[in-house]
Amino acid sequence: MAHPVIEADECIACGVCVDDCPQGVLELQDVATVVDEDSCIGCGVCLDGCPSGAITEIAED
Repeated sequence: MAHPVIEADECIACGVCVDDCPQGVLELQDVATVVDEDSCIGCGVCLDGCPSGAITEIAED
């Protein structure tokens, strides 16, 4: 299954990735967090939208 890999120490908790994700995979807690790995389609919209570069890849398990 695909899912974003979020570097918590780089995340500024802006919520851009949460708002951009078409599948609702992410949730903003203290930092952006993957809450539904199974629904991720690996589109990369969250990765492209992250202003701090905290999402480093879309991992395939």
